[in-house]
Amino acid sequence: MPVLPLDELQFMEKDLLTGKMKTLPALHPQKKTERSFVLYKPPPKARDPALLEEFLERATFVADDLDWLLALPHDRFWCQVIFDETLQKCLDSYLRQAPRKFDAGADLPPEVNDLQRRIHRNVFLTFLRMSTHKESKDCFITPSVFGEILYNNFLFDIPKILDLCVLFGKGNGALLHKMIENIFTQQPNYFSDLDETIPTVLQVFSNILHTCGLQSEGAAAVPQKLEERSRTTPGDLPLQELKDIVFYLCDTCITLWAFLDVFPLACQTFQKHDFCYRLAAFFELVIPELETAIKKRCHEDSSLMSDLWRRLSHSSKKAVEIFHIIVNRLCLQPILESSCDNIQPYIEEFLQIFTSVLQERRFLRDYDELFPVADDVSLLQQASSTLDETRTGYILEAVKSAWEGVERRGKPTRSLPPTEAGAGASAVPTPSKAEELERFQKEDPAECMGATAAPLVTVSGVELDSLVSQVKDLLPDLGEGFILACLEEYNYDAEQVINNLLEGKLVASLEKLDRAMPRPVKPDPTPLVTSRNSIFQNDEFDVFSRDSVDLSRVQKGKRIDRTTTESLLNDKSLVTEQRERFNQYSIVVEEVPEPSGAGPGYCDDYEDEYDDTYDGNQVGANDADSDDELISRRPFTIPQVLRSKEQEEEEGNEEDEEEEEEKEAAKQDHFVQDPAVLRERAEARRMAFLARKGYKPDNSATVAGNAKGRGQSRETIQERRKKEASKGTRANHNRRTMADRKRSKGMIPS
Repeated sequence: MPVLPLDELQFMEKDLLTGKMKTLPALHPQKKTERSFVLYKPPPKARDPALLEEFLERATFVADDLDWLLALPHDRFWCQVIFDETLQKCLDSYLRQAPRKFDAGADLPPEVNDLQRRIHRNVFLTFLRMSTHKESKDCFITPSVFGEILYNNFLFDIPKILDLCVLFGKGNGALLHKMIENIFTQQPNYFSDLDETIPTVLQVFSNILHTCGLQSEGAAAVPQKLEERSRTTPGDLPLQELKDIVFYLCDTCITLWAFLDVFPLACQTFQKHDFCYRLAAFFELVIPELETAIKKRCHEDSSLMSDLWRRLSHSSKKAVEIFHIIVNRLCLQPILESSCDNIQPYIEEFLQIFTSVLQERRFLRDYDELFPVADDVSLLQQASSTLDETRTGYILEAVKSAWEGVERRGKPTRSLPPTEAGAGASAVPTPSKAEELERFQKEDPAECMGATAAPLVTVSGVELDSLVSQVKDLLPDLGEGFILACLEEYNYDAEQVINNLLEGKLVASLEKLDRAMPRPVKPDPTPLVTSRNSIFQNDEFDVFSRDSVDLSRVQKGKRIDRTTTESLLNDKSLVTEQRERFNQYSIVVEEVPEPSGAGPGYCDDYEDEYDDTYDGNQVGANDADSDDELISRRPFTIPQVLRSKEQEEEEGNEEDEEEEEEKEAAKQDHFVQDPAVLRERAEARRMAFLARKGYKPDNSATVAGNAKGRGQSRETIQERRKKEASKGTRANHNRRTMADRKRSKGMIPS
């Protein structure tokens, strides 16, 4: 007999009201066990006995309930998962509040850590069973129905999947990849949900930019409220707000990286929204500003600033790795797997992505430090013989230009910082870029700039004593000299020194040293006399650097000038100097004596190559400055018939200006003239200008004249006559003229 899937199974049950047997599906709320699952709360940060006892009691309930759930048979497990709301709330509370691997863990008792690991394992197994539609040959669900069950009952959604990748991605990547791939395969609607989620992620970037007082090119222009205070840099933010931004950014970057690392199939959906360009532009704007803000506050709270710097460095690294995952999945991996005939679209996508981010110099440096662009371009050159060398050369030149003025560091170790341990587990610290940046408290903050960092400087003074005491507190049997050598070898990273000492992983040069070696004695401080600075430093009057000083150059008080007028007149030194100069002009003579026996007009150095081309021409005879006006050339002028209207107006304006200048020059008067006279002259000039333009003044007031019975002036009578004679040229007032014309032609009987 074939085995039916769970969604088709049915069972018989007696109705309590009628007493009759009835048939119910296997997935029915009546098969759910009444059990109340408590919500999860994270472990306390302080070792308070009351808080620890409360956590242990609550965590024990959660762990026992999940053990009971996992022990249920297939049908009862799915009934409990689908119809028990308290179970879903319990699982959601763990996904939201469970400590992330980048959170600093508190020093908790062993029983708390053991219980935390037990809950962590049970939650993962619960979600693993929920994502599996076939447990065995007899226990399975139809794949299409399984997808509907997950989607309609909200057993999985995009935020839950992102949290699952962050919490369980490390160490369970392969298993988690199969889980998520099965969910997206059985229910394609999750791809649509992911496509709708990405704009929310981009909005997170925009919110961070807005809070920091920055704005990207792709951000929409939103009017600013009047009550909002504009900030220029993140350095103006309060400390708590700066902390929230860094935590928010760190959580976002690590979550996206974990999801894409576990489920690379989502890269195509991300790139539909031009995610690579938006990420690079966001990185270029925010990361340097936040680094500057943290370095300015490095003396406020050293532990907090160190944690913020570590999170920011880790966020920048994960942002670069997100970019690389998308590029590798969409461009490089298909090129390695496809034939030569199908790789051209992938090459074009690679060139397009990098061309769009060439202006982000800081991002290019950090990306090229972790994933050299030259290696990717070399792969494209090997895969395709028709590669556009111009575009690839332009990209490589832009990457090289981004490194100008910055020392390129060696290829870093691609490992996670020590805070990336799993929840409740301890991690082995390994050297990485993020850890090196963590030392900004111990070094010059200006030196800690990610991929653009200059060579590290030596720590000294109180900071060095603090590092030595930090190591010596844990390992008191070591000598301070040996600790100093270890710190110098590991770039003054106390955590790395302690870890390598405990695990016995010191380099060979340190193993040969005496572990009880004392600290070397400091030399005597520099004397005050040789270390002082003054305005006479290293000059001719510095008695501390010179054995002898020219006392004749030293003058006390006001210098008395003993020179008189007579001595100045008697000083002929200037005349003597000039005489030597003018004596050189006496060498020139007007006539040169000819040697005897030479014919007239000939000399010994005559050359037959003399050019006599211009001997017969009157060179310079017809120059413009000649007195003869007959042969001087007149300036070229355009005939008046051939001139245009604009040229005539320009010439008239120039003539008027010249006349006015002449009049003003002739009548130059420095006294104030009568304003009425000035206004009349201005009005006359204006009317003359309008007359040249063809403008006719408005004479409507003159035509109207005085009131009837009072007589009219001569001007009014003339204007009325002109209006009567010329009114036929406007509108339809030429009826009388046309009627007279028709009458004269005999067309109208008179």
